[in-house]
Amino acid sequence: MRRAIFEVLVDGPRSVGEIANCLPVSRPSILQHLRALSDAGLVTHESIGTRNLYRIEPARVAEVREYLDRLWRKALGNLKKRIEKPHQ
Repeated sequence: MRRAIFEVLVDGPRSVGEIANCLPVSRPSILQHLRALSDAGLVTHESIGTRNLYRIEPARVAEVREYLDRLWRKALGNLKKRIEKPHQ
């Protein structure tokens, strides 16, 4: 569900109600997932009147992507070494 919420937010800032209208879950459930995404730093929110608009935090997403890219490079490098290593 968090991935689905994140995908809704890719199109721009949304309120909880707008996010809930896009997904088959309740507003309280959306709020729980938004809290988890917010705790991870992936989503931020801004209060405008009585509405909270949630948006993706690009800097944190970039950090996560860099981390995952490093993991994949290491994993693929290890796989390459293993494939190229002569059988013993």
